[in-house]
Amino acid sequence: WIGILVLYTVHKGQFSCPGGGLLHSYLLVLLFLLASIICALSALVYVSMQGTISNPGPRKSLPKLLYTRLLLYLPEFIWAVVGAVWVSDSSVHCEKTVINVVIGTVIASWIIIIFTIIGVVIVFDPLGGKKTFYLGDGVSRNLESSQSGQLLYNVKNTATRVWETRIRLLCCCIVQDDDHRVAFTSIAELFRTYFSDTDLVPSDIAAGLTLLHQEQDKMESCPKEPEEVLCHSPSSLVTDDLDIEVENAAHYMLFAAAAYGWPYYVYTNPFTALCKLDGDCCRNRPTDSDITGSDRHNFHFGSILKITGLQYRDFIHISFHNKIYEIPFFVALDHKKEAIVVAVRGTLSFEDILTDLSADCEDLTLEDVLENGFVHKGITQAANYIYRKLINDGILNQAFTTAPEYKLVIVGHSLGGGTASILSIMLRNSFPTLRCYAFSPPGGLLSKSLADYSKNFIISVIVGKDLVARLSMPNMEDLKRRIVRIVANCNRPKYQILLRGCWYEVFGGDPDDFPTELDGRNQDALTQPLLAEESLMVHRSPSYNALEDESHSNSPPQYPHLYLPGKIIHIVEESSSKRLCSSDIKYTARWSSETMFSSILISPKMITDHMPDVVLKALNSLSQEQGSCMSC
Repeated sequence: WIGILVLYTVHKGQFSCPGGGLLHSYLLVLLFLLASIICALSALVYVSMQGTISNPGPRKSLPKLLYTRLLLYLPEFIWAVVGAVWVSDSSVHCEKTVINVVIGTVIASWIIIIFTIIGVVIVFDPLGGKKTFYLGDGVSRNLESSQSGQLLYNVKNTATRVWETRIRLLCCCIVQDDDHRVAFTSIAELFRTYFSDTDLVPSDIAAGLTLLHQEQDKMESCPKEPEEVLCHSPSSLVTDDLDIEVENAAHYMLFAAAAYGWPYYVYTNPFTALCKLDGDCCRNRPTDSDITGSDRHNFHFGSILKITGLQYRDFIHISFHNKIYEIPFFVALDHKKEAIVVAVRGTLSFEDILTDLSADCEDLTLEDVLENGFVHKGITQAANYIYRKLINDGILNQAFTTAPEYKLVIVGHSLGGGTASILSIMLRNSFPTLRCYAFSPPGGLLSKSLADYSKNFIISVIVGKDLVARLSMPNMEDLKRRIVRIVANCNRPKYQILLRGCWYEVFGGDPDDFPTELDGRNQDALTQPLLAEESLMVHRSPSYNALEDESHSNSPPQYPHLYLPGKIIHIVEESSSKRLCSSDIKYTARWSSETMFSSILISPKMITDHMPDVVLKALNSLSQEQGSCMSC
């Protein structure tokens, strides 16, 4: 608006060129139109800053302002068309500066309009007020008539279709078959179930996460109880066992990282990777190893060779084939540890993400194993695929024919770690000496019985506050409840929470002590939801109720508790800055229990702690420190 005003003022009285009359009218109307839009947006900003998240009363005029802004898009669109017509008119011969400014204005107008349309398509909720029909426990009183029951069914069905459409749009670039369509429906149902009972927008969630992070940091700064400190003091025998497993984990993490192929190698060697791979990519594929799937220019296999340090002849089978429920893996001979290593790749494609999100539970029934139980559906299907390849295609027979004295070790990171864990449970009876190292596996993987059974042969390695290791539907329900509670009861406007939160995440400092409605309430009162909290919950989902009071729930929750596999090594930072840019990091490792990962922790490092290079760095640091202590 300022730029056009300056242009109009400078060139006032100079619109006598061919097409200048239309230009004069165009600029005048555009100045008035942009001024109206600026006023509407300013009013929207001002009114949006009033009240708190759970007190929308001061914002009651917001819908009118929003629709006013929406109506202004019509003349804005028309005037963008007029500008485009004027620019494309070959008979216009005005000053070049004026024409360039008008071209820039037209382009900016179309960009704004296009991004607005995209934003509405993504964010707009077609259900609108229909969400009030989600009534949870009270739904029975409204289902006496078949009409109300049909209405509730239609609303749920519509919500599922909305999520399914969103997922299809996000995955529009991949080929979709029957497996994809089944996965889309399953994932849409999961999202519908999770988000159906809340009335939160993305900025509410962001405010809740930053409040939870500051509250969590305040709790961590409090001194620990003596009993809590004593319970983490292991015996020397346990420490020796831990040192051995950390050294083994550091070795096998190389294989798990190598399964990612060239993306991981280029990520960890951004300046030299392409030059180092250049010599290998021109060579012919090795004939000794069986390679399936696409590997153009031999980049994947060349990266695996560089990362592991193995030779061509050490590989028995390599699969780069990738579809939903079918993930890449390789089988290689590790002469240093005398092991046949099966390394499974983690999440690296849209297909892998769909496998991750297929989080329904299914039964895992195995012969001669009494501890049958629930498992993650998508990851189990991926494990079944690799199991069929290893056994039915004779890959393991070929490996043990080559190296009969070697033991079997299965490794993987993230999705690969979860798949490796379930695969090792399937292969355990056939290979009693089998070992599995699962790096940063997803938390919602195995039922309690299977998790206990796997402690004899699976080692899970978790770094810091890794989000994925704590991901499960009960944990997500718990996080949602915590966000709703802390956001609803904070007495500050949302913009203040977000500004203070951004400052805290970037520059650190002391956690803010926002006043809340929880202050001054006794312990009994704290167990009851406040009116503000209930206003953000359309109803309570089955998982929400199960988390709040499991003892009163006769039927199991929709998503039962699933746990991390095997014995767990938790690696934490002993001394470093809490900020992302910290470089001086010292790690410590200790045995941990699955109950320590029953809650999602908010931290700037909750994503980076999951990355394979961070896991490898932590394990190498611990392994080198142990080596130096032994040499001393």
